[in-house]
Formats: sequence, C-alpha cells, structure tokens
Amino acid sequence: MYYPVTRPRRLRSSATMRRLVRENHLRVDDLIYPLFVTAGRDVQEPIESMPGIYRLSINLLLAEIAKVQSLGIPGILLFGIPDSKDAAGSGAYAANGIIQQAVQAVKDKFPELLVITDVCLCEYTDHGHCGIVQEGKVLNDPTLELLARTAVSHAQSGADIIAPSDMMDGRVRAIRGALDEEGFSGIPIMSYSVKYASAFYGPFREAAGSAPLFGDRKSYQMDPPNLREALSEVEQDIAEGADMLIVKPAMAYMDVIAAVRENFDGPLVAYNVSGEYSMIKAAARLGWIDERQTTMELLTGMKRAGADIIITYHAPDVVRWLNENV
Repeated sequence: MYYPVTRPRRLRSSATMRRLVRENHLRVDDLIYPLFVTAGRDVQEPIESMPGIYRLSINLLLAEIAKVQSLGIPGILLFGIPDSKDAAGSGAYAANGIIQQAVQAVKDKFPELLVITDVCLCEYTDHGHCGIVQEGKVLNDPTLELLARTAVSHAQSGADIIAPSDMMDGRVRAIRGALDEEGFSGIPIMSYSVKYASAFYGPFREAAGSAPLFGDRKSYQMDPPNLREALSEVEQDIAEGADMLIVKPAMAYMDVIAAVRENFDGPLVAYNVSGEYSMIKAAARLGWIDERQTTMELLTGMKRAGADIIITYHAPDVVRWLNENV
C-alpha cells in the first residue's frame, strides 16, 4: 500500500492547528462601515433592498456610531441624502449641507473616529449623474471645480479622509490642489481609483436616490472587462496625489485587486458594495447559504487578493463574529 510522505492534513487536524498556520486574517482594524445620513430628526428609513441598513437622521446616526465605536471599528464612510436637489448638485458643497452637518456632529462627539466622506455629485443632482450635464453629456472639467469645492467643505467640517468617487479625469489633482491651498495638506485622499460601471450598485442607488434619470454612467465609470485600464487609472491617481486606492466592486474583481496589489505599494481598499451585501442577505434569508460563513469567506478572499482595508455594510456583524471566535 502506498503511504504519502507529504500529508497536508496534519496541519488541518483541529481548529487550533488551522488558526496557527492560517495565512490571511480578517481583523476589526481592516473594516470601514458605510452609513447613509439624511435630513430631519428621529428618521430611520429602512432600505428595502439592503436589509439591516437605514437612512438615518443625524441624531440617530450618532446613536448608531456609538455602537460602531464600541465594536472597535476604526472608521465610517458617510453618504449624504439631501432634502432637495438641483442641476449643479449644490447640496454637495453647501456649508450647511447634510454631510457637512453630520461630520461636525460626529467629530464633536467621537473625535477619535475616522470620518471618511464620499465626494461625488450624484446624490445631489436632480438628474442623478456625477457631474455637470449639458445637452445630455456629463462634462468633465466644469465638474472638477465643484468636486474640489465639495472636498474643501468636507475638510472644513472636520472630515479626516476625502474619498472622491465620481471618476472624472483629473479630480484627484483638482481636489489635492484645493485642499492644499485651503490649508488642508495633511488630509489624505482615498480615491475610488478603479470604479467599474457595475450592475452591483443597484441597492445603493435606491439607498441614495442616485439612479440617473437618463442614460448610464458608462462614459465615466470603467468598462468591466478591462484590467490594464485599471492599472493606468491607479498610476494616474497616485501621480495626482492619491494616498489610498479603492477598487470597486470587489467580489467580481478579485483579479483586479490582486493586480493592483502586485504593481503598487500604497494602502489598498476593497469596496464590498451594496449588491454583494444584498445577495448574501437575500440568499441567507431563504436558507440557501450560511450568512456568517459566506460573508467571512468572501471578505477573507478580498484580504487574500491583496486588500489592506475593506469597506463593507457587514462590518458590525463581522466584528461580532470575530469576537465570538476569540
């Protein structure tokens, strides 16, 4: 009878043994929790396509963040839902805009928490696109000025990290220049460097009320089949002053995460987007998958692919699951 000399199963014999030789680890410190803030008071609007996620008024946002901080999650990513919209997305850069108010309130109460703000116009424009529209086209260069104004207003409100997600050409340079000019040279930019025109954003568009009223975003977000383009986008953003890099979505783009990690050294962020979250929630509710095991396997895969940080709506549950394993 043949007996194998090499027996990999020796190192799989118990949970303790498997933990000892584990190659990749998911940690609380790896997580950023996205939150939606809206106008009003005592507002908690459930997002139907994202079970367990809500649009929260500032007072209830603070209550939610208290739970987040108690779990040890180091940072949040804020998205604003304004009470009115216009063609220029003026609510994005208004001094008393919903994000500006929320950031001030959060930093007053939780000064040690990292507050990251999404910089884009789509939640604030009445047409739902990420920039200024003229004759049915999204204009790149006129949009840059408004993005820069938005970033500065967030910094003035106390944001710790600015995260531009619009995918306009040159927006990192424009934002970096504006921040530096206004005395915010120490605030990092976490750029959505690789953001695909993906079908996985559907639930987010419901949450933020940001679905475009005409056309789509394929003229500025990346074409999903492309990988070399992703590396070019990253290289350009680094040259323009990006400090951290986001790949979005994550689940169908593990190869992109791995390629960016192989070619660039800066902090790399995987965005586990709304559609990825909602698919797990829906399948788990039907009893088709185990929510905990599937989520942990998916997020650990993002770490294995090369992500240093993961933005995920699963963050509070993940921390509880990690603590149960201690």
